[in-house]
Amino acid sequence: MLNPHLKAVPLEKSYRLLNHGPTVLVSAKDQENTDVMAAAWACALEFQPAKVTVVLDKSTKTRKIIENSGYFALQVPTLKQLKMVYQLGTISLHDEPNKLEKCGVELFQFDQSDIPVVSGCTAWLLCELIPEPHNQQHHDLFIGKVIAAYADERVFRDGHWYYQEVEPEWCSIYHVAGGHFYTIGDAVSVDDQDK
Repeated sequence: MLNPHLKAVPLEKSYRLLNHGPTVLVSAKDQENTDVMAAAWACALEFQPAKVTVVLDKSTKTRKIIENSGYFALQVPTLKQLKMVYQLGTISLHDEPNKLEKCGVELFQFDQSDIPVVSGCTAWLLCELIPEPHNQQHHDLFIGKVIAAYADERVFRDGHWYYQEVEPEWCSIYHVAGGHFYTIGDAVSVDDQDK
């Protein structure tokens, strides 16, 4: 069931979904595989047409899927998804064929798109890959043209984030290193989630 709070975001404002620098989830599918991975280096690149960048290591399965399909999604996960995000960043589909199930990922698709996206996030940017072989090979840098953007209106509306109006579990997360993250102003650790 589609969340009734999901609203389309004008593409010229879609950069604001990533402008605060959160850890993101990158999802994609091709004819054989569907995968989701965590990425800390994603950012807006251009206003019109809206473009984003994300760094994807050569060893990741998600990167190969994006190269095959030409499409991907960036999404902004929340504090309540911390453990899942950490697992998606440390478990590879190369090693674990049931990665998404093991990490507790629930996927859905927006109308008129077959790009898989993760439920429970606060923002989603659907992207078409702009092939740049030199950047991809030498810098692991992928550029996407944003073709659609959505956000949960409880947290993002009228082109602005409203974290001050929601419970802390809705805050975006920022990976530092070794399973340690920050939310807006608060430090969190994956190890603390099991206590």
